[in-house]
Amino acid sequence: MSLLGKRVLLIIGGGIAAYKCLDLIRRLRERGAAVRCVMTQASREFITPLSAGALSADHVFTDLFDRQDEHDVGHIRLSREADLVVVAPATADLMAKLATGLANDLASTVLLATDKPVLMAPAMNPKMWAHPATLRNRETLSRDGIRLIGPNSGEMAEGGEAGEGRMAEPLEIVAAIEGMLADGPRPLAGRKIVVTSGSTHEAIDPVRYIANRSSGRQGHAIAAALAKLGAAVHLVSGPVSIADPQGVKTVHVESARQMHEAVEALLPADAGIFVAAVADWRPQAETAKKIKKQKGKDAPALALTENPDILAAVGHHEKRPRLVIGFAAETENVVENARAKLAKKGADIIVANDVSHDSGIGSSGVMGGERNRVHLVSGEDVEEWPEMTKEDVAERLAVVVANMLGGERKD
Repeated sequence: MSLLGKRVLLIIGGGIAAYKCLDLIRRLRERGAAVRCVMTQASREFITPLSAGALSADHVFTDLFDRQDEHDVGHIRLSREADLVVVAPATADLMAKLATGLANDLASTVLLATDKPVLMAPAMNPKMWAHPATLRNRETLSRDGIRLIGPNSGEMAEGGEAGEGRMAEPLEIVAAIEGMLADGPRPLAGRKIVVTSGSTHEAIDPVRYIANRSSGRQGHAIAAALAKLGAAVHLVSGPVSIADPQGVKTVHVESARQMHEAVEALLPADAGIFVAAVADWRPQAETAKKIKKQKGKDAPALALTENPDILAAVGHHEKRPRLVIGFAAETENVVENARAKLAKKGADIIVANDVSHDSGIGSSGVMGGERNRVHLVSGEDVEEWPEMTKEDVAERLAVVVANMLGGERKD
């Protein structure tokens, strides 16, 4: 997508992730955006205004009391001339300042003075991200309409530290910016769509669970693509290690039963797209204590019971969405198995793919990988799509959904 003619004001916060902003500037300018930078005093401990200015080809603003910059109330001008204000990395300090209305430096003053949309890319230690004060600030910012991208999970700069707190990658931030500045058609405006994504975890004991290899990448990409077309998307996600998609309301669950309850609570809807790889079975009973190995004894028998079939339940529900799409991960007879599921599940379309190790897709296959090759099965019709990225599959499927729902709802 082109950002030609769009103006982005990038506020660079003081964290080790500030170095990623140099790549972010480059990526935005590649797409035609004009980028102007505001740097906090702390950010200048990590990168220099010279670097940011060279990449943005513009003056870098650093001081609220700079005589030259403020001769015409520069902080107000900065806050109003952009189409979007981006804060990256959004430190705990910057988030707290905006949430509580503090304005004691150029960055916080610009944020309080702007009348433009604001996107924040948080980056901090996992303990800081999970701190009750940060949680309160996140809730306040969300209520105020501030959009967040990330953070992601992974290793921290500090040795031995890992968890949720890594700043989103530059291309992830660019995608969020593109979504917020999109001028294209929004054929799904007014439509409510429920999407499921990821796997489910079915507890055996407090330590172990039954799961599968689903990364959630395809379901999250579909939710994001539908949101870009204007839909009000409600994503029900099982445990995944990827960030919630932008512009989407996400409900996090663990088990198949929790996912079923969350989906039911979101009905009625215009469409339901069930991408999650839900566990077919769960242990009949979860033990309260860890099951211990006992020398000389065989492994304990694990009695299973069937989980609710979420796709079939919605496909035959009294509040059935007008459009129901299910996903079928198969290792053999892909199209034949998908056809059999259509009527059984009450779906309009089954999106089927080969997830076997010899599918020929990438080194890791479809499950957990970045690429996919799908068949759209509806009645006797089968549409085979070529191999593409999961994001491309998502965008193409979102267009199919828009065509089938037939434009903006008028009621």
